[in-house]
Amino acid sequence: MTTFLFVLGMARSGTSAMTRVLSLSGAALPPGMIGASKANPRGFWEPRQASFLNENILRRHHSTSADPTLRLHEEAADRRDIAEIHAYLTTLRQSDVYVIKDLQITPIAGMWFEAARIAGHNIGAVIAVRHPREVIESVTAMLPIVKPELAAALWLKNSLLAERYTRAAPRVFVEYCYLLEDWRREIKRMSTALDVDLNPDEIAINEYLAAGECHQQADGSACPEPFGTDWLTTTYQNLHRAAGGDTWREDELDRVFGDYRGSEQRLRTALDNYQRVTKAQRLIPRKLILEIAALAHRRKGTWA
Repeated sequence: MTTFLFVLGMARSGTSAMTRVLSLSGAALPPGMIGASKANPRGFWEPRQASFLNENILRRHHSTSADPTLRLHEEAADRRDIAEIHAYLTTLRQSDVYVIKDLQITPIAGMWFEAARIAGHNIGAVIAVRHPREVIESVTAMLPIVKPELAAALWLKNSLLAERYTRAAPRVFVEYCYLLEDWRREIKRMSTALDVDLNPDEIAINEYLAAGECHQQADGSACPEPFGTDWLTTTYQNLHRAAGGDTWREDELDRVFGDYRGSEQRLRTALDNYQRVTKAQRLIPRKLILEIAALAHRRKGTWA
């Protein structure tokens, strides 16, 4: 029986670093990675086929990774989607532990969990935590078409869904700055919480991780609140406490989730920006570009 570890949360929250550290600690990576780029010179560690699969599922439900709404969360699980994920999982070679990460996976994490369970596998989740100000600055620096309001909404959506979808699963909250500060401590926390044996390659991890790669640092500053609420502050405070092993309140996240779900009028600027991003994405044949890039890199290194 395989244990699938899913790295969830908002992009630019250290998800790539967490995935790579897990892979250097014995968790297998699926073949065919989206490799390094200027935006992430150490590699994304996302399997291309899983990424294409997630993209197709989101489009089938009239959504994308830049969608700030919770409309997909409200829909019943589609058996076709789960069957396609299940078929992908059956193509992977046998391993005791796999780690899977994709920037589009959090909104449909429930489908991945169900597909893995149907296949008879165990699941676990690593929820990436990072100060929203750092994430917003990182996202908008990498993708200028994404404005701060949309980046904030996406941070909130992915953070809330990552916590919500994993309540019945083994999980661990990992703050990016804590991973950089003491990766050995965080690996031990992950191993204990997820009940998996992790055997880190210390030399490889030390070479991979570099605190200097964390360019945006909030340094204790207040969370931005572009919607005139306390949503980001309340969500981050609770996830930060969870990552630090302190007491946190699930009911406060439930309150934010309910408020966010019922207040799309507050998201007008973010929704307008989402429409512009979606139009731009339609002009870019992402699958073709990534496959050409993989061929150019001979499917080696971070593109293996």
